[in-house]
Amino acid sequence: MGTIDIIKLAASALLSAGALIGFLVLRAKAAAEPDNKKIKKRKKLFFFLVIAAAWFFTGTVLHILIGGSKGIVVEFEMFPERITLFGVSFAITSVIMWGVTGVVLILALLFRLFAVPKFKVDAPTGIQNVFEIAVEFVENHTKTNVHGKTGSLSCYLFSLAILMFGCACAELFGLRAPTSDIAVTFSMSLITFFLINWYGIKNKRVSGRLKGLASPSPVIFPMRIVSDVAVPVSLACRLFGNMLGGMIVMELLKGAAGGYAFGIAPVAGLYFNLFHPLIQIYIFVTLSLTFINEACE
Repeated sequence: MGTIDIIKLAASALLSAGALIGFLVLRAKAAAEPDNKKIKKRKKLFFFLVIAAAWFFTGTVLHILIGGSKGIVVEFEMFPERITLFGVSFAITSVIMWGVTGVVLILALLFRLFAVPKFKVDAPTGIQNVFEIAVEFVENHTKTNVHGKTGSLSCYLFSLAILMFGCACAELFGLRAPTSDIAVTFSMSLITFFLINWYGIKNKRVSGRLKGLASPSPVIFPMRIVSDVAVPVSLACRLFGNMLGGMIVMELLKGAAGGYAFGIAPVAGLYFNLFHPLIQIYIFVTLSLTFINEACE
C-alpha cells in the first residue's frame, strides 16, 4: 500500500466520520426544533454526504485490496466459451439459457398454483393488476401492428419477452447473457422468419404470399426474396450488438473504476442489464410484428 493510498484512506475515513457526526448532531437538533426548515435541509444534505463519504471510503478499501484499476482492457470473443457435460460440448450461453428457461418455468408454475387461484374477476388488486396490464399491453400491441389473423401470436411474444428479460437478469449474477450470443439471437430471429411466412400464407394462401413478393412488378421478386432472407440476419445482429454493447460498457466501467465501481456498477447495471434490455425486447417484438404485418397485407 503506497503513500497515496494511505492518504486517500485516511481522508475518506475522516470525511466519513465528520459527515456522520454532523448528521447525528443535526438529527438531534431537528428533533429538538421540528419546525426549523433550515436544520431539516442541512440534515438532508449531511445524509447524502454520509452516503457519498461511505462510498468513497469503501471504494478506497476495495481499490487497495484488488490492486487498483485494471485499466481499460476488453477481451472480446464473438462466440462464448464452451463446457463439456456428459461428454458433450456446449456453449456456456446455452447452459445459462437452460437455467433461465428452468427458472421461468418454475416461476410460471408457482404463479399458476398459488397466485392465479386468488385472482378476483370483479375487483382485481396487487399482482393481478400488474399482469393484466402487461397481458393487455402485449395483446393490444399485437393487434395494433398486425391487422390480419394473429391467433395466439401475442402469447408467444409475451413468453419470448419474459425469456429475453430473464436472459438479461442473468448478467446481474456475473453470467454472460445468452442474448449476447449471436447463435441465440439468430435462433430467435429464425422463429420470427418462420412466423412471417406462416402468417403470410395463413392469411393470403401460398399464391397470395408469392403475389405479394412479386408486387408491384415480377422484376422485384428476386430482390424481395433477398430482403426477406436478410430479415432474420438483421434482427439477430441488432439484438446481439446492443446486448453485447451493454456488457462491454459494464466491463469497461468495472475495469477503469476498480474498487470505486462499488455502488456505481450496480446502479449502472440496472440500466445496462435491465432497462436497456427492455428497450431491445420492445424493438425486437415491434419489428417482428411489423414484418409479419407486411406479409399479411
